[in-house]
Parts: sequence; structure tokens; C-alpha cells
Amino acid sequence: MKKDATDELCINSIRTLAIDMIGKANSGHPGIPLGAAPLAYTVWSRHLKFSPSNPEWFDRDRFVLSAGHGSSMLYAILHLYGFGLTMDDLKNFRQLGSLTPGHPEYRHTKGVEMTTGPLGQGFATAVGMALAESLTAKKINKKDAEPLVNHFTYVLAGDGDLMEGISYEAASLAGQMKLGKLICLYDSNGITIEGSTDIAFSEDIKKRFLAQNWQVLEVEDGNDIEEIDSAIRKAKREEEKPSIIIAKTHIGFGSPKQDKASVHGEPLKPEEILATKEKLGWPSKESFFVPDEARERFAKQAESGEKELKSWFKLWKKYQEQYQENAAIAQSLLSKEIPEKLFNPDNAFFDKPLATREASGKVINLIAKGIPGLAGGAADLGPSTKTNFTEEPERTLHYGIREHAMGALINGMAIHGGIIPFGATFLVFSDYMRPAIRLAAMMQVPSIFIFTHDSIGVGEDGPTHQPIEHLMSLRLIPGLTVLRPADAWETLYAWEAAIRSGKPVCMALSRQKLPLLTEYRAQISEGVKKGAYVLYTSKMPSQIELAGTGSEVHMLFDAAKILEKKGIGVRIISVPSFELFMKQDEEYRNSVFMPNLPKVSAEAGRTTGWTDFLGHSSSSAGIDRYGISGPAGKVYEALGITAEAIAAKAEEMLK
Repeated sequence: MKKDATDELCINSIRTLAIDMIGKANSGHPGIPLGAAPLAYTVWSRHLKFSPSNPEWFDRDRFVLSAGHGSSMLYAILHLYGFGLTMDDLKNFRQLGSLTPGHPEYRHTKGVEMTTGPLGQGFATAVGMALAESLTAKKINKKDAEPLVNHFTYVLAGDGDLMEGISYEAASLAGQMKLGKLICLYDSNGITIEGSTDIAFSEDIKKRFLAQNWQVLEVEDGNDIEEIDSAIRKAKREEEKPSIIIAKTHIGFGSPKQDKASVHGEPLKPEEILATKEKLGWPSKESFFVPDEARERFAKQAESGEKELKSWFKLWKKYQEQYQENAAIAQSLLSKEIPEKLFNPDNAFFDKPLATREASGKVINLIAKGIPGLAGGAADLGPSTKTNFTEEPERTLHYGIREHAMGALINGMAIHGGIIPFGATFLVFSDYMRPAIRLAAMMQVPSIFIFTHDSIGVGEDGPTHQPIEHLMSLRLIPGLTVLRPADAWETLYAWEAAIRSGKPVCMALSRQKLPLLTEYRAQISEGVKKGAYVLYTSKMPSQIELAGTGSEVHMLFDAAKILEKKGIGVRIISVPSFELFMKQDEEYRNSVFMPNLPKVSAEAGRTTGWTDFLGHSSSSAGIDRYGISGPAGKVYEALGITAEAIAAKAEEMLK
């Protein structure tokens, strides 16, 4: 296929729509659409497998715009290929409530594969998508048949993406994992907001990616779609190494500001837009104009994708007939079906005190039998986080000491589908993952983040490893569910809540062993999913409520004994999740926390937030300083997290 005049019209349709959108909004980033449009067009027109009528078709190719500030280019493409964006939508670019927000937003605009904008996140998340494709292909495809899962992940990244530390971690993982169906188009224009990249970024990208086991291809002219096409074809032929295509481009191509830093994020003035169109040989001065020949070409290319979709469904039907047993597994993977009785082992399943991290490990291996898409691992901490699969070790993912990339890979797998992903590290290192966790919450994707060693119970490792502010800071992220179970049984049902929610979840798990609450299992099974529930009530009239999470719940029982000896009736309330509890109706919330009773909370972390949760008639036993090094029990005692301290606070509340 050779480039013709219509291809040029198509590329310039993308460019001019993008700068018209930015010009009308007087806000946006014209540099990348003008410079990278040939890269994007070549992928979409000659390689991308997609369906405007079914944009979530499982075997589509994925196109991730990691440089999310170039959103106007993506919206122009989605409009031209018939994904439902109207010309009016383009004219409302960056306006309140529009389908064309400043940066692409997942599930807000059809055809947007993920929310991008924080640089590097798109690149790293695309690695997760490619990993999910690889994992599902191994489970579904048959050697003697046409592959049912067979698609590529393309990511368009810029200099800024590759400067971010997360891209180093993710690229290293992609090379290690031999993700041959990952192709990065690197828009190498040598310009960032502050000027030439040389002022801060002069490394040899080719050598860097070669060292990380990537195939490196170079395109000298980023406007030459034949050269770009040839590089993509070569990238697709490489089955093991991911590929990066380093394309030399010009930021703001064709504009009076070409190759200048100012074109990155400053809208072109009306006269500059006209000058750009004249330079490009554009046939009209009219805003938001698309030639008929270009529209016909885009429509024809979209039709080709619809034919591929129909062919795939025929293949799926044939697969179901030929491989009935495997088809059931495939259906489970693609639909994320969760067996009803999966989380219902007998009481002997947990038979002795366990750290909740150990209980979690047992649950992972229990439910793996019924969820073929469950996969995950740890940031080189599997033996500590207890996240390895014992019967099917190939399902264990080794992320290495790369927490930031791990978070993004989990998101990529969750977005891609077919895999229910998790990743684990110590709670204190959730700081390294914060941008990815925040994006998971923003996108509402089913990412599961497991954080063990969740308190000062880490003990001798001291303040660097003892999380203090982390639980509350994670609870501050809108749309994220944080679960901190009190024993093995709460851990079991926390996993059920996480798996069935289809939303992002963090689990905070203990290093130290905790007593079993088996006698309360009936309450636990219903209570965990509601976020908080009454675990114990004194036989005498209740005068105070003691609330806690995780390992501190067991202290509440000892505190209750102290209070009961003094004639004070107690209600003990376990609070595995603030977020789940606040979703319950007022009647249930008032049945758990009685409005007329004072309350004391116990949690080995910041007390900030507990008053908002419990109300002003409350007191907190917590930690508002960094930890100390020493045996766990001694650390708890030194920092005032004991049954005696909790009881004393309760008595103070009753005075």
C-alpha cells in the first residue's frame, strides 16, 4: 500500500480538526497533534484492528495515547472513524460536561482505552494490557486452531513519558516478560515545556531500550507514513521482544511555532491557525472542515474493522463447537464469572491463629481453582506477602522491585479484561504506587492492591517500614475501597468483596498472627460486605462502643473485659471498610453505631478521619507520629496502642 493524496488529506484532517478544537476552546496542546498525526494515522489506517460499533470487542487491538495532552488528536480520530463523537462534541472540546475533556477519560468517551495525562502512566499501563493479552492467549488459544486471542497493544508516547521513572520500570518488565505484541511509537521531537530536551534529557534511548531487551526501530522522517508502516510491520513480526519505533518528528509541524517549546501547550492564534492550514495546503479556511474524500477513506477503513469483528465472532462460534471444555474456561475469562459458592469453605479451613497475610495466601489458592483469570504476584516479596500460587506457579507474576510499574501493570490487566489481577507489597510502599492507585480509582477498574505488614506490628524494621499515615491517605482517594480485615475469616470475605465489586480495592494485611474469630463467622460473612458490623455486645446495658480495624480489633475484646469488670457495658464494632459502610443506608448505619452512645476507635495509624467517621462524641487510640524500632509488642505498648489505653479512653469518655 502506497501513500496517496487522500492519505495526506486524512492526516491533515486530523491535524486541522485538532487545532480548530484547541483554537475554539482557547486551551489545549497543538504541538503533538500537528507533529504525531502521521504516526497515529498509520497505525489506525493500516494496522489497528478495531470496531466502532463494538469498541469493547475483546480481540481488538489497543491504542493508548500515553501523551494524553494530545487528546484533541485522539478525539479527531475517533470522530473520523465513527466512534460516536459528533462535530458538536469536537466544538465543545475542554468544555464542562463535554465528551471531549482536556485529557482522555476512560469510560467517558468511546474508543478511549484508558485515562491518560500523568506522563508515563499510559506507557506502563499498556505493558499491563500486553501482558493480559499474553496470559489470556496462553489459556485460550489452541495450537491446532486459529488463535482466538491475537491482538497488539500500541502506545504513542513522547519524550516526557520516557523521562518519567515509571517508564524505566515498565520497559524493563516488558522486555523481561517477552511481550512481543507491545509496540511503542515514540514521538521524538526533542522539545518539552522548558525548551530542548537536551537541558535535562540527553540519554541514548536506543541503547536504553536495547539494554532492556526491546527491538529498536528508527524512522528518520516522522511524516513518511511508508517508513512508519514498514517499521510497524517489522515490529509485528518480532514475536518475543517488545518494539519501540523511534520516530523523528517536529512538534507543531506546519505551524509558525514549529519546533518551539511554546507550541506544546499554547493554543495557536486565529492567524496562526490559518497560516498552518496554508502551509499544509489545506483546501479550506473554514473551521472544522473535512473533505469528502477523507471522510470516505476513514469510513472504508472503519468498515474493514467491522468485517474483522464478524470474522472473529464466527471463529468464536467454531471454537465453542470444537473445544467445548476450553470454551467454558474462555467464557469464564472473558465474562469474569465468579462461582457462587467459591468463598464458602468449612470452618476447618482456618484452624489456628494466622497473620491476615497468611490467610490471604490461603484464600488466593482456594479461589484460584474457580477463577482461571486470577493472576498476580508481588514486588519481589512473594514469600513475605504470601501471594504465590502453589498449585499453578505459572500464575504467579514476578514484578521485581518495581512498585510503581506494578501498579500500572495491574491497571492495564484490569482494563484489558480476561485477567483479574493483583499485586502486593508492604503498606508503607504504597507511596510508590500512589499515581497508579489514583488512576485505578478514577477509572473504576477492578485492580486489587494487596498491602501487607500493615502497621507498627512490623516491629524491628522501625519507622521506615511502619505505615502510619497510609491507611487514612488511601481512604482519602475517592472511589477506592480500603479493606483492613481483623482475622482470617474477615480476610476471606474481604477477598470476596474485592473480587465481586469489579472496582479498585486495597487490602491492608497484618504481618503478625491474629486469633481466629470463628465463632462470629456468621456475622463476619455478612458484616464485611457492609463495611462495619457489631461483633460483640456485653450482657449488661451498653454504655460505650469500641470500634477498630485489623489487628486492633482483638485488643477491643481485652479492653471490654477491663470495662465490664467495672460494670460498663460495651459494644465491639469491627470496621473493615469505611467506604463500604458509608454506602449503607442510614437505618443500617444507626443500627451499628448507636447515635446516643460515645465511641472509642483503635487503629495503629493516624487518628485523623476517625472523628469524621464516628462523630464528635468519640475519642481515638491511634498514632500521630512516626514509629520506633523494637519487638512488635513493645512498640505497641510504647506508642499507647493497648487494651488498657483503650479502656482508659472509654472511661474518660463516660465521665
